[in-house]
Amino acid sequence: MPDGALASPGAPGYVAPMLRSLFDRHRALAFEFLRFGTVGSIGFLIDTGIVYGLRYWIGLIGAGLASYLVAATVTWALNRAWTFRGRGHGSMLRQWATFLAANSLGFLLNRGTYAALVLAVPLCAAYPVLATAAGTGAGMFVNFGLSRRLVFRRRSTG
Repeated sequence: MPDGALASPGAPGYVAPMLRSLFDRHRALAFEFLRFGTVGSIGFLIDTGIVYGLRYWIGLIGAGLASYLVAATVTWALNRAWTFRGRGHGSMLRQWATFLAANSLGFLLNRGTYAALVLAVPLCAAYPVLATAAGTGAGMFVNFGLSRRLVFRRRSTG
């Protein structure tokens, strides 16, 4: 294809430049999402560790609820300090409560997936890390969007 010529959507060589252009326009958002995902991975490890530590004492459902609260608190703190540094407002307690409230839909997706899998799939009951991972994935995009728009939104200037 000659320099300066535009490729049609079906032509070879169209996808890579299109993706590069999309990434260039949304670079900051992409890196923010990567930081959010890194923090989420830490939360996943904490979540899984607590589920495994508590499952025989309070059952898989109780362990899943307890672990979510701890993991959500840790991820809020890490997102506040790193992913969305300097964004949001109000006291830390208010922001933490807003984070939990804003991410309640993500919580329902996350723990709903987790509960359905540990209750209905014997493999997931035996290896709850599978249900925890599925739940984490189910809630991740919703939690990112809600955290970004409601909890750690940029202050308006004006």
